[in-house]
Amino acid sequence: MPSQLFKHADTSAQRADVNAHTLRVLLVLSALMSFASVSTDLYLPALPALATQFHTNPGRVELTISSFLIGFSLGQLLWGPLSDRYGRRLPIVIGLLLFVLGSLGCAESQTVWQMVNWRIVQALGACAGPVIARAKVRDLYAKEQSAKMLSTLISIMAIAPLLGPILGGQILRFWSWHVIFWSLAAVGLVMIMALQALPESLAPQRRSQVSLTAMFSGYLSLLRSRRLLKYAIAGGFFYGGAYAFIAGTPFSYISYYQVPAQLYGLLFGVNILGIMAANYLNTLLLKHVSSDRLFRIGTAIAAVTALGVAINTYFGWGGLWRIAIPVFFFMAMNGLIVANSVASALNDFPQQAGSASALLGAMHYGSGILSAALVGWFDDGTPWTMGWIIGACGVGCWLAARSPTALKTEPAV
Repeated sequence: MPSQLFKHADTSAQRADVNAHTLRVLLVLSALMSFASVSTDLYLPALPALATQFHTNPGRVELTISSFLIGFSLGQLLWGPLSDRYGRRLPIVIGLLLFVLGSLGCAESQTVWQMVNWRIVQALGACAGPVIARAKVRDLYAKEQSAKMLSTLISIMAIAPLLGPILGGQILRFWSWHVIFWSLAAVGLVMIMALQALPESLAPQRRSQVSLTAMFSGYLSLLRSRRLLKYAIAGGFFYGGAYAFIAGTPFSYISYYQVPAQLYGLLFGVNILGIMAANYLNTLLLKHVSSDRLFRIGTAIAAVTALGVAINTYFGWGGLWRIAIPVFFFMAMNGLIVANSVASALNDFPQQAGSASALLGAMHYGSGILSAALVGWFDDGTPWTMGWIIGACGVGCWLAARSPTALKTEPAV
């Protein structure tokens, strides 16, 4: 990749090092960004089995998703400032060790409440990966190129949620849900070794020299940026709809529509193919269209398709496929919404890339806490609860994107 694409690279030697190992860097960064997906999607087919194993209802089992999102969103607020202060590599290693510990704890859980607690530990470690990976992209690339890079990373990382439910279903077929979490622990250990291929992108002279207390207080200044908030809120609504889908489909598809656990993985994986295709399309369109405009187009399509999900689940039209088809297009809009909103938001904060990335991630995944919990709280045994939550989130995403604070020069979609 041409060295002129890099921004703020510290030395020519560093640029040469990154160029020489571009493919490995891409793969490792994509793997780090995929930890939220791999930590959840792999065990989605096991949710009904966990309800039976723990002698509890689906709503309580879905709390293992909400608890993970709590740890994942709040933990990012810790790793962001730490990575600005101490560099990108050390916090990732510590986070991966926590992830391994939490995965082993989940594997040995005897009750649903034990798993809820261990999922928080697992999430506190897992969230170091994506927040620091996004910051590393900001370290190395300018705005439009960082949007392309993030789209590329998301396309590669989409392999994890594509294969996760399929592999999880096969593990359940031959072994048990415990093996799913032992496998996640092994993934964490492999990633620690793979970090050798990842160069440090934040040289000591560029690291923040203020105290950690002052750095954490820097979140207040970031929250005063209306531009950053609008991108974060729009992305948060989208993630809220996505996690309503993630929490709701195991029971909607497997329990309500009687889809076998092994086939559920294929239905889930089709949506990931849509995400990958949309991210690839985004990288092509960015040559001709601004990232802001693509972001707004994505939110408009997300709103329309989310309303389609809500309407079809309310009236019960068309059965499973009338849900699966609009969900496919809603989830695909990840390709136009996430990379472009993150790149635009981080562009204004080169010296606080870690903290800004953490704040974005916390707000994105924090919305998933609420939506996944709502799916459990209002569960009525039908797909309607999932449907109205996705519909509300899609409309909220579109409304947030129309804010003039996020759009400086172009008309709203």
